[in-house]
Formats: sequence, structure tokens, C-alpha cells
Amino acid sequence: MITIGLDMMGGDYAPLEAVKGASAFMAYNKEEVHLVLIGDEEKLKLYLDGNSMNPSTYSIVHAAQVIEMHEHPTKALKEKQQSSIAIGFHLLATNKIDAFISAGNTGAMMVGALFSIKAIEGVLRPTIGAYMPRENGTLGLLVDVGLNADCKPENLNQFAILGSLFSEHILNIPSPKVGLVNIGEEEGKGNILTQAAYPLLKENKQINFVGNIEGRDILMDKADVLVCEGFTGNVVLKLAESIHDLTKRRNIQDEYFDRFNFETYGGVPVLGVAKPVIIGHGISGYTAFKNMINIACRMMKTDLTGKIKASFS
Repeated sequence: MITIGLDMMGGDYAPLEAVKGASAFMAYNKEEVHLVLIGDEEKLKLYLDGNSMNPSTYSIVHAAQVIEMHEHPTKALKEKQQSSIAIGFHLLATNKIDAFISAGNTGAMMVGALFSIKAIEGVLRPTIGAYMPRENGTLGLLVDVGLNADCKPENLNQFAILGSLFSEHILNIPSPKVGLVNIGEEEGKGNILTQAAYPLLKENKQINFVGNIEGRDILMDKADVLVCEGFTGNVVLKLAESIHDLTKRRNIQDEYFDRFNFETYGGVPVLGVAKPVIIGHGISGYTAFKNMINIACRMMKTDLTGKIKASFS
């Protein structure tokens, strides 16, 4: 039985969309999954009463507090011990749940992941990625996208391993191609960081390194894992997010541009921490919550965390 904790109070449309997402997942789910719904019990029951979800498939853990989006992450986690995020991490740390999902305060989720769950031994810095919709219909993984704005070459080398394992086991890409995001294709191009990272990636036998990739390659299938420091990654991600908004405002109908609605993919895991933690977008609707639960299940079924531990042992 897989037990997944879901922060029902996180996100702009909580708890309604979280309830709808849990219900949508359970409607087609064939696995042995139990959901632990963490949030204001009274509010949750208003939405759960009359819901089609079988009561035996979920349980409620009451959380009297909510960490709001504008609050300082570390301060809020410390002061709001009865918040849905704090309780979620306590349940994960004490093995009451196998994975924890939230679309709430991203900073609080990162602080909780790094200090309550901690990094896998050997991982210098955990990372977080983002999906890049590619022209051929598949997804690439851009990593890091903001958790680590300043990096050392060794960090990029580890991001490549973490991203490769995720792409192989969760996105089902065999021997994923790894590219280093740079300002030129040739070896020796770039800034001090990329110049120093290139030989490490080239010599890394755990990855399928294909060399430097430029900005124009990010939405193509030249590489499956796109490695950069978080400053560059976040700029690229925010630019990609704007594509969906632009096409909608200009009434451009194209199924490819529809795939830039990042809300539909659900969240992305914090790669390199000891247990599955998945962070969703603040505007997550029910589809995103459903997909986040699905990703958590895949992480448990494929033992992604175990595979990461083995790679860094």
C-alpha cells in the first residue's frame, strides 16, 4: 500500500481543486493507494460530503493553520507547527506517509524538504527541474530552475545524474541525452562555470552526455536533460510559462502551444532528498493535483529515491 500525503490547503484554489484532483485520481486508479488529506477538517468535509471518493481510500489529518504564499518560509514553518505543510513534513519524516505533495508556499516546501527530510548522502545540493514541451510531442527536463541560483561545476554534474534518473524512470526515456545549456555548441564555450562543468559531464560514465546545447535547442529533442544553474533555468522557465499566456491573449489555437500550460503537468519533485517531495504550481487546478499524485505513485513504484541513493553511494 502506497500512502501519499496531500496538502489540501496549498494553492490558490484550495481546498476545492485538491479534493477534485484526489477524486479524479481515485476514479481511474487501480493501485493500492491511500491518500492522507491534510487540512482544515471542517472545510474538507464540506467538499468531501457527497463526493464519489470511497471513504476507505482516504483519511483526514486536521491542520488548524495555513502557511500563506507571502509568508517567510523558515519563519512560518517554525511558528506554524500546526500548518498543513509542517504537519505533512512531520508525517513524512516519521514514516506515516511515503510521499508529500503541496501546491502551497514553494519556499516553505523547499525548507521542509532540505531540513526535515534532508539530502541523500553524497548529494551536495538537491535540485528542482521543470518540464520543457518539445516540438515532437515529448517532454524534456530543465534542471535546475531556481533552487540553486549560484552553482559549482560539481553541482551541475550531479544535476545531470539526478535529471537522468528522473527522465529514465518517470518520463520513460531510455538512456536520456544530457546537454549543458550554453552560449555555443563547441567545447570551451561559455562562462567559467560551464567551461569547468563540461569536462566533468564528458567524463561522467553515469550519464549520456551529448555536449553543449544552445537556447534554440531547448524545445527540440537534441537533449532530454538540460543542465544549467538555477539563475539561467528560472529565466528560461518563466519565459516558457509566458508562451501559454501570450497565445491565449492573442487567440492562437495550436495544440503545441497548449502544452505550455504548465499547470496540467502537476508538480515536480525535489530531486536528491531522501523521500519523495513534490511541489506544485500555486495556480494548480484539479488536473495538476491528479498528476502530482500520479508522479508520487510512479516514484514509489520505480523506487526512484532508492536508485538515486545507489548512484551516489
